[in-house]
Amino acid sequence: MTQHHRNGGESRLERGQRALAEIDGEAGAKVISALADIAPDFATYLFEFPFGDIYSRPGLDLKAREIATIAALTALGNATPQLKVHIEAGLNVGLSRSEVTEVIMQMAVYAGFPAALNGLFAAKEVFSQRTDRDTVD
Repeated sequence: MTQHHRNGGESRLERGQRALAEIDGEAGAKVISALADIAPDFATYLFEFPFGDIYSRPGLDLKAREIATIAALTALGNATPQLKVHIEAGLNVGLSRSEVTEVIMQMAVYAGFPAALNGLFAAKEVFSQRTDRDTVD
């Protein structure tokens, strides 16, 4: 499938751009912008595959996808910048701060306490940077 393949009138690239904007908002745009001068093709790949193909599938809603992503990035233990982007994305698609915290805490069982601690500190940083448009639960 190429980026010119149309599905519902939208190319993979267009679908991915829309999904990234909806899910990651400003944080996603910053990642794409940061790639512009070193690997613009990689930015296109990010739009097309993860967001245009995977995130746009109907099998899970965006909240469930972000729970899975936050859990995976926490468990990896070496992806703090991406974890922060997806904590922000989780909040953007309707996860509460307590739900994000619970997902990260659960990873202590599977990935160990260091990974969970690092994830919690990443969440604390994201939560503190959120504007007052969000309510703390």
